[in-house]
Amino acid sequence: MPEPISKQKTRAVSKADYEHLAAFRNALREFLHFSEEAALAAGVPPQQHQAMLVIRGTSGADFLTVGELAAHLKIKHHSAVGLANRMEAERLIAKSHDPRDRRQVLLRLTPRGNRILEKLTAAHKAELVRIGPVLRNIFIHLKSVS
Repeated sequence: MPEPISKQKTRAVSKADYEHLAAFRNALREFLHFSEEAALAAGVPPQQHQAMLVIRGTSGADFLTVGELAAHLKIKHHSAVGLANRMEAERLIAKSHDPRDRRQVLLRLTPRGNRILEKLTAAHKAELVRIGPVLRNIFIHLKSVS
């Protein structure tokens, strides 16, 4: 957990610092807006896209438990259950019980979920390449003044 702002040491903040922070927040918002629009255009709500990415992008396995999904998305367990149920109804994921612990529900992408996620991921990679130089310049500035 980050240190509270009131306890952090501060230094003089320049106009350029404000400009770079504002540019960074704008770039993040633009990317998130792009991501939401891309998901909707692919026929899935943004939160379902985020869940598919978490399931596929978590290192080590091709599945995730409902609890892990909730933790990654910063949502309550019962909200993750509802999200998983909606995704299963849309044939984006398949649920199964963990053979070692039947209390655990495992979530895996279906072939349909994988196809949609693959298209969305290609579009997101292209968008990151597009905004990468802006982010790079912001990080260079922030690193040089810290």
